[in-house]
Amino acid sequence: MEDAIKKAEVLIEALPYIRKFRNKAVVVKYGGSILGEEKIREGVLEDIVFLSFMGLKTVLVHGGGPNISERMRQTGKKSEFVDGIRVTDEATLEVVEEELQKLNDLVVKELSSLGAKAAGMNGKDDGILQAVKKAADVDLGLVGHITGVNTRAITDELSKDKVVIILPMGRGSDGKVYNVNADESAANIAAALRAEKLVLLTNVKGIMRNPEDPGSFLSTLTRQEAGGLIEDKVIQTGMIPKVNACIEALEKGVKKTHIIDACLPHALLLEIFTDKGVGTEIV
Repeated sequence: MEDAIKKAEVLIEALPYIRKFRNKAVVVKYGGSILGEEKIREGVLEDIVFLSFMGLKTVLVHGGGPNISERMRQTGKKSEFVDGIRVTDEATLEVVEEELQKLNDLVVKELSSLGAKAAGMNGKDDGILQAVKKAADVDLGLVGHITGVNTRAITDELSKDKVVIILPMGRGSDGKVYNVNADESAANIAAALRAEKLVLLTNVKGIMRNPEDPGSFLSTLTRQEAGGLIEDKVIQTGMIPKVNACIEALEKGVKKTHIIDACLPHALLLEIFTDKGVGTEIV
């Protein structure tokens, strides 16, 4: 009986958040580094189904870096990176799109098997992600920078109570297709939808002042504080594009952004529907 009462208390704690976020857009970015881990993916997708059933308009943007690198290795093609960005020629772009599409199809299938209605989309279609060639000191090839988002196709599917799953590719006004960063894609989609939240799922707890010290975990930051931590080199390497994506989303009108550890069971629900949350929120 005590366990049953605790469960009821959890539901009551969630009630104000369910009421607040019902019919509001939430964008979740799911990194490729954890997308391939079946048990973690199952838990994340269960959370996303719950969000959808609670009336949140849920969009999932996913990467696929490890799958792409493995496919490149199998075909004997070397993966080349500059500052963490994959140099993308035409042959690489073909591999990128094929692997991202496989993951997109898999997520749609698994969400459907869990009882949700799901719609997979390629960001290059219907003008969803509009892009130009990314400027850099070194030629990155067909790597794009997002200049605009057309939300019509997304909102059409959300209005049918579907979870929308988007793979990050963009198209330029010249018709060229570009490989675009998934964090940047999620931030711009969240802004265009005027989302209540942008949640970045990763494989670390959140932001820490000292990665070696669990006690240095930061549960809440302002975007100014987050920018300062990047300048001071407290935030480094792979966390930088995630934090920059959060800052960009906030500057463009998203209410709150979160970086959370997808390896923690039901982290997404704990972050959105409980008083304390489990990750770092940037506001």
